[in-house]
Amino acid sequence: MEKLLLIFCMFTFAFACAAFAQDRYEADTIKTSAGDLKITFIGHGTLMLSFGNKIIHIDPVSREADYGTMPKADLILVTHEHGDHLDTDAIVKIVKDDTKIVYTAICAEKYPGGIVMKNGETKTVDGLRIEAVPAYNIIHKRDNGQPYHPKGNGNGYILTFGDTRILIAGDTENTPELKELKEIDIVFLPMNLPYTMTPEMAADAAKSIKPKVLYPYHYGSTDTSKLITLLDGTGIDVRIRDMK
Repeated sequence: MEKLLLIFCMFTFAFACAAFAQDRYEADTIKTSAGDLKITFIGHGTLMLSFGNKIIHIDPVSREADYGTMPKADLILVTHEHGDHLDTDAIVKIVKDDTKIVYTAICAEKYPGGIVMKNGETKTVDGLRIEAVPAYNIIHKRDNGQPYHPKGNGNGYILTFGDTRILIAGDTENTPELKELKEIDIVFLPMNLPYTMTPEMAADAAKSIKPKVLYPYHYGSTDTSKLITLLDGTGIDVRIRDMK
């Protein structure tokens, strides 16, 4: 009896820790034709999506959350190999025996065993349609002339939940491929220099994509109010969450 009580207490404590971890962060619930999608804003480029009985972690990074207390992942998406997006220590803490991981070829070199997607590929993983789109720099470069994010190295991801399509753009600028995307309901666009976009670049991309909702993320110290001003009158719902 004492052993059963101990197990029950441990389970209750673990459940309480996971609930507390989730309650620390802002979250929005999006209605889709296939049920509610909950978006939890962890920080920087890190998100968690809850849909039905599935938990999807995007770019889980230990500096943004204690992943020992976070819900285990059914699916993990990693946009690229930089340390503020690919953190193997965080991944280890949330994987289960049946967790699927989707990432790039360079990420696979650092954490083998996942599903590699190239720019332009579409796959259905664990019942979820995933489209990989290019994420790269054209203008912003390192001192040696190399882009912070070379073309072909990183992915953005379009995820489809019922009748709702969401773009997690990854670290990118307002590239021609990004601006060609249509019928996207919700968009996450990065907005911090020198690594991704200026507010003007993000506004340019948003005006081309024409989403219903835009979340700037990965924005560091960028003044997000400038993006709101630039998109005033477009009908795009710009939502600012704590994603520095």
